[in-house]
Amino acid sequence: MGRLSLSKLVCIVFVFCASAAIVSPAQTFTSLFSFDLADGANSWAGLVQGADGNFYGTAYTGGAYGYGTVFRITATGTLTTLYSFCSAGWPSCPDGAYPLAAPVQATNGNFYGTTADGGSNGCGTVFKITAGGTLTTLHSFDCTEGEYPSSGGLLQATDGNFYGTTLFGGTYTDGAVFKITPAGQLTTLHSFCSAGLPNCPDGANPAGGLVQARDGNFYGTTDTGGANGYGTVFKVTPAGTLTTLHSFDLTDGNMPVGTMVQANDGSFYGVTTWGGANYPAECTNGQQTGCGTVFKITAAGTLTTLHSFDFVGDGLCPNAGLVLATDGNFYGTTSYGGANGYSSYGTVFNISPGGALTTLHSFDLTDGANASAVLLQATNGSFYGTTEEGGTSTKCTLDCGTIFSLSVGLSAFPRVTFSTTSLSFGNEVVDDTSAAKTVTVTNTGSATLDISSITVSTNFAISANTCGATLAVKKNCRVSVTFTPTVLGPLTGTLTFTDNAPNSPQAVPLSGTGIEPATLTPTRATYAAQKVGTTSAAKKFTLTNNQTVTLTSIAITTNGPYAVSATTCTTSLAAKDKCTISVTFTPEATGGWEGQLVVNDSASSSPQISSLYGTGK
Repeated sequence: MGRLSLSKLVCIVFVFCASAAIVSPAQTFTSLFSFDLADGANSWAGLVQGADGNFYGTAYTGGAYGYGTVFRITATGTLTTLYSFCSAGWPSCPDGAYPLAAPVQATNGNFYGTTADGGSNGCGTVFKITAGGTLTTLHSFDCTEGEYPSSGGLLQATDGNFYGTTLFGGTYTDGAVFKITPAGQLTTLHSFCSAGLPNCPDGANPAGGLVQARDGNFYGTTDTGGANGYGTVFKVTPAGTLTTLHSFDLTDGNMPVGTMVQANDGSFYGVTTWGGANYPAECTNGQQTGCGTVFKITAAGTLTTLHSFDFVGDGLCPNAGLVLATDGNFYGTTSYGGANGYSSYGTVFNISPGGALTTLHSFDLTDGANASAVLLQATNGSFYGTTEEGGTSTKCTLDCGTIFSLSVGLSAFPRVTFSTTSLSFGNEVVDDTSAAKTVTVTNTGSATLDISSITVSTNFAISANTCGATLAVKKNCRVSVTFTPTVLGPLTGTLTFTDNAPNSPQAVPLSGTGIEPATLTPTRATYAAQKVGTTSAAKKFTLTNNQTVTLTSIAITTNGPYAVSATTCTTSLAAKDKCTISVTFTPEATGGWEGQLVVNDSASSSPQISSLYGTGK
């Protein structure tokens, strides 16, 4: 079997205490499904709700070959195995083995995920799978890029690419941050422990995933390393520049795991598996002390411990991140502790932004045990999750785990999905208007979407809009945008939707570059030293008409010891077309010679000029 993540290994402890939990009223817990090995087992992954309303996830083991599955399950508990890993057999498993994380549904409708093991190099894979179960292996890690992709899974960022972490591997073998395109082109952005052991000041072994913040950067955690060796919170730019924001010191937490979530106040919220203010015997396992924490950290790195678990009443060992629900509170799970006997199989809890925690459910083994994955709030308002162990299947003596739902009375809500993560208009002539690009907006939620406004930034305009004041469930509409640059150079903007969805406002990044109506490239050319009175080889220049109208009145001249030797240009040039001009150098004396290639025409940027330089010898 593949290796467990560090946080999972250290959280397998024996607990021997029972106590009544504080339980919230008006809640309904439902055990939807018990795994039986044949359809998967031991899910450490949460669930993702697809555009079709169903839930998708992975099981770490089990399936047809024993190395994990990808599955789909309805809200009422009907499960379909979409794919079983290691179809070619161990140890090669070219299609991967042991998926730790739930797949993410991309804007193209396909799901993208990772396996912790297998692949052509045995270090894990990135895969794509359709809703029908057709799997494509996009990339096999080679260990120096990263090894054992983390349980946080992939994030599709605003640039359309996917970002994630690996627990091991990279240049220094202590984990990595990576980017991968939808086509499978992978780039390692940062390898941890760059400054070396023993403490790894930049952190080591990231077990959680990344969250892209409103500032465009990515934020995450490492299990270990940092100034005190107990893990870190970091920020990393899309280009790979990493900043350590906080090093845990045991009293404020130890081994932060799971993916953090950014709240409306701009801060990030997360959990640590160990550490905190409470030290009962049940929360001590060798070097690990404390029952775990919930923390808040600002983008600048100021950390506040919101809650320290105590095992007795509220659980211990929170192994998964938090979900920010529509009521403004955070919901999560602990792997152990709770109210049910000495074994205490874990809990589901909620916690306010101010730190008031309520235990909502204590697992009893038959309904699940050891919840190690982040919860999902579905569009019907209820929460859905998985447990690593427990369940009622008679075919699985190893307690293969469950899928459950928990309703706490929150209302159904709409969900906005876009057909693209961004719009790029490329080059456009200053003051000209581009062709329109369209975003399809779909309400994949469970309630009507009420649209307050759709706005766009300067240099961009909405040219067409089929979205009204409301958008019914499962319906879509389209917004078309044009680009009219007013200045030269790169320009950015945002198409913004304000509505009643929980994540409102939603933004689609826009980009384009303002260019001249006509350009002559290169803008400067240097000739090799040339014997006086002889003619050099020609250098070629390109005249480009960037306009949507014909460029007319073209006249080409040179000065100095330079001459046009050939050209495909005439007195006119069609819209969006190019022609070439070849220029030679014939020095009249020794020394340096400046000159110019000049093109006069009907463009507002006329004349276009390229500087020429050569040396006579």
